[in-house]
Amino acid sequence: MDKKQHKYKNLKSRNQVTSNRGYVFGLAVAVFIALTPYLYSLYESVPETKVWRTLLFEYNSNHYEDANLAMWVLTGKLLPLILLLLWFFTCRHWWYHALLVPIIMYSYQIIVFFNDELTYIDELQLIYLLPFMAIIIPSIYLVRARIFNRLNSVDQSIQDLEDELTFKPKTIKEKIRQYF
Repeated sequence: MDKKQHKYKNLKSRNQVTSNRGYVFGLAVAVFIALTPYLYSLYESVPETKVWRTLLFEYNSNHYEDANLAMWVLTGKLLPLILLLLWFFTCRHWWYHALLVPIIMYSYQIIVFFNDELTYIDELQLIYLLPFMAIIIPSIYLVRARIFNRLNSVDQSIQDLEDELTFKPKTIKEKIRQYF
């Protein structure tokens, strides 16, 4: 009996540590989401000059007239990208691959933002996004078709089929490992 009780206590303490990590991670995500309006308004602390000098770096806004405007554009693209990535890595629905399209779009826009030679930021983004959309959209449609074929042939609910097709990793590391 002592071995069983000891084993039970070890299992119970491991589950508490895992659940505590989950709560801490969930709390960090919730606090980050709650702080996004304040993070978005950080651009207001940037001076309205062409060159922005800090103790860590110096930013010269070549394309924009002032650094404040450049940081406004950057925060307008960076925060939605971070929120979409958070949604992508925490989503448990079968359609979460559709989130890759706006993630790729915002990533492209940020890359173009840092490329100072270009004069028009959002000019050709759809052309670069088209190959990714050509892969992602049909694959989502095929998963949807599989769900409805099984639904018509088998007596299962939609929730049962979603649970069957949903990959539920325990950590973000496992979620990333699923793709690479």
